[in-house]
Amino acid sequence: MADIKITGVMRAGAYSPNHVGNDAAIFNAVADELRKRGCVVNIYSEEQFLEMPVEDDIILNMCRKQESIAKLQLLEDEGKLVINSGFGIQNCTRERMTLLLLHNGIPYPESLTVNTNEDVRKELEQAGFGSCWIKRGDFHAMHKEDVSYCRHIEEAQGVLHEFYYRGIHRAVINRHLEGDLIKFYGVKDRPFFYWFYPFEQGHSKYGDEAINGAPTHLRFDVEDLHHNCQRAAEILDVAVYGGDAIIASDGSFKIIDFNDWPSFAPCRKEAAPHIARYVLAEIKKRQKR
Repeated sequence: MADIKITGVMRAGAYSPNHVGNDAAIFNAVADELRKRGCVVNIYSEEQFLEMPVEDDIILNMCRKQESIAKLQLLEDEGKLVINSGFGIQNCTRERMTLLLLHNGIPYPESLTVNTNEDVRKELEQAGFGSCWIKRGDFHAMHKEDVSYCRHIEEAQGVLHEFYYRGIHRAVINRHLEGDLIKFYGVKDRPFFYWFYPFEQGHSKYGDEAINGAPTHLRFDVEDLHHNCQRAAEILDVAVYGGDAIIASDGSFKIIDFNDWPSFAPCRKEAAPHIARYVLAEIKKRQKR
């Protein structure tokens, strides 16, 4: 496959909060797997990607900048193969993700999508919300304050106004769910699926895992979770994915977050070959058209 040339684009550091090294490591590991299979992979920063013409027909990327996403979408419209899709990356912004997953029946927390200059106290009360999470709706989380736990309705109203004063105009409010918090990683159309308890492994971006506390190891159907994650990946158009879920005391679960190309930090060695095989399979599909 030496004739296959791939443009690789790393994620800008501002969009890898507390995981710059881990994000770089999984991306380089996948690039190495593709090189072992004869591909030529040239890696660039997001800044370089935005400034340069892209001649290769295959773009492998971890982009998060809005300008980068727009460029990826243009390249896709021109017929290039882009993994993850720029449209998929955009679908993982909080409000889009929430609406798409709920509309398609993916187990997801009860949620409200609101303007941050609204008074939502009555709406939250009528919906029976107590403790909840407020998350910026317009883009991916970049700072700890972009995802805020609120103990009661009055606190939620205050946090919502803080979002407004920070220039964030749309937010998603998720009902807080009690249960075991787990983190998962997967690849669309591949058997690979890895999950673990982040609290037990000290795996964290912002320390929010402490809200649900130590897991009690509630039983749940892993195959059913994997099936719903694969459905979510298809719905959102995200091939390389990860996220979080809450396992309830009755064994049911809800996916509370779904991300385009996470770090795969605890399973990098196992994940990289599966991501590479997915890329090669998509290239073969493209060649047959």
